[in-house]
Amino acid sequence: MKNKTTAAILAILLGSIGVHKFYLGNALPGIVYLLFCWTGIPSILALIEGIIYLTDSEEAFQARVEAKKFFM
Repeated sequence: MKNKTTAAILAILLGSIGVHKFYLGNALPGIVYLLFCWTGIPSILALIEGIIYLTDSEEAFQARVEAKKFFM
């Protein structure tokens, strides 16, 4: 069971290199974020994801983690 607050903080602070993706068990998107971190696009996506994680209910977040329904 992953903590949504931890995932949100990782997404906001270190999301440009995909740390939150690795934390949530999605290695492939994490690698994509890492490869494209120089473009700035992963930073924007990670900020949006961090906000979504913070505003989701705990049940919705856990369902998203189990289904691996993320942007990538």
